[in-house]
Amino acid sequence: MQTGVRLEKRLVKVLKALAEHRDMSLGDLIEGIVLHAFEGQTPFSPATLETIGQLKRIYGLELRAEDSHHLTERKGEGG
Repeated sequence: MQTGVRLEKRLVKVLKALAEHRDMSLGDLIEGIVLHAFEGQTPFSPATLETIGQLKRIYGLELRAEDSHHLTERKGEGG
């Protein structure tokens, strides 16, 4: 199903790079993350978490889990 989801730009860059690294689509990656989360499981191995850490540094993503639900869209960033 096609959906319009708004996500923080650097977060999307990291997700896209991780999907490419794992040779899968962004949709498949997100589905896997959500299904693991729904079952209370971590979706990533320690090696993949290290890759994610590297990608976060590359793309300047400093957001953490505790930042969720506190993000606001700045004026002029819509659309």
